[in-house]
Amino acid sequence: MFKLKENHTNVKTEILAGITTFLTMVYVVVVNPIILSDAGVPFEQVFAATIIATVIGTLWMGLAANYPIGIAPGMGLNAYFAYSVVGAHTEITYQTAFAAVFVAGILFIILSLTPFRQKLIEAIPENLKHGITAGIGLFIAFIGLRMTGIIADHPSNLVALGDLHSPSAILALIGLAITLILLALNVNGALFIGMIATGIIAYFSGHLSFDQGFVSMPSLPEGLIIVNPIDAFLDVIHYGLYAVVFSFLLVTIFDTTGTMVGVAEQAGLMKGNTLPRARQALLADSIATTAGAVFGTSPTSAYIESSSGVAAGGRTGLTSVTVAILFIIAAFFGPLVGAVSGLSAITAPALIIVGSLMIGSVTNIKWNEIDEAFPAFLIILSMPLTSSIATGIALGFISYPLMKIVKGKWSEVHPLVYLFAVLFFFQLAYLPH
Repeated sequence: MFKLKENHTNVKTEILAGITTFLTMVYVVVVNPIILSDAGVPFEQVFAATIIATVIGTLWMGLAANYPIGIAPGMGLNAYFAYSVVGAHTEITYQTAFAAVFVAGILFIILSLTPFRQKLIEAIPENLKHGITAGIGLFIAFIGLRMTGIIADHPSNLVALGDLHSPSAILALIGLAITLILLALNVNGALFIGMIATGIIAYFSGHLSFDQGFVSMPSLPEGLIIVNPIDAFLDVIHYGLYAVVFSFLLVTIFDTTGTMVGVAEQAGLMKGNTLPRARQALLADSIATTAGAVFGTSPTSAYIESSSGVAAGGRTGLTSVTVAILFIIAAFFGPLVGAVSGLSAITAPALIIVGSLMIGSVTNIKWNEIDEAFPAFLIILSMPLTSSIATGIALGFISYPLMKIVKGKWSEVHPLVYLFAVLFFFQLAYLPH
């Protein structure tokens, strides 16, 4: 079913890769409820909704598309939901904002059923694809460094070296050393073993504790947020939430498309300029976004942390199915998941190492051609600096056709790239993000 031999992998490798991806992305079930609770959504509601949306999207990705990519509510999109949509408009409740997410999800499904998104993947210039992969690599490594305090904020320089004597930084550096040694020795499952070793050290050094116990029953205190789809559309029209729907749609399309291209390229799953089974893969996050809105969570996206599972050997949907099963189990172990995912030093070493593997894509960029090199460079530079995959892609899409026009090569640019250059310019210039 998963074509393991064809993809040069086996059941053990896929399950280990699934566990690795799960451990690097499980923080979402704690962080997402914390952010959305600022918009007034009950924590327990978002916890359960996050898991439901993640399981639906990731199972679809594994069973229908056969890709090792996890789907979950996107970071950044949840902050936009909580602070820019609900927080900035007193007349908009979180129920109304979820109506906008639902409508964006329905439009997203329709787009995914057409050849449009597949054509979009084919339209992305080759050098921009390499830039996206490398940019995601830098971004994911930066997340790992920032989460553990190895890199800290600075009033003048924005970022600086953090306190290397802090327990979190020391633990992360020990975990990084262990994982790098295992990788250098070609040990199978090095990323996963490194996380387990770091977790054991954290437990015995008193930095990982399970004071809240291990088990709790998930619940949906608000029931279904979206009961009548027609009411959701009427809410969007009544409150004039067209710009919100457009922002959700545009950012999610490119967040997921960029992540899928980056992870698929890292795994060697791209066939030339195309992504096989693109429609099935792209439906995963649009269906999960729609379902997530019904239960009470912000739009979903393909997770860049999936690249850690790919680095651990994941090549098929069996990796994704493993991730989904672990999220189902996690639903009943809220306190345990909260304790482990709350200690970023356990997963950060894997993210930093995966970043180093993905940055290798820069070797494929045509650095001697400025019209090809600069847009790719802009993507690589801006993804970690803006903490947004979609913003990085937006700047690449705007600069690429401009450079080509200046060089007199306007006819080489796909019409879709021109279209999205205009849309991205409009979004960056006039919409909150």
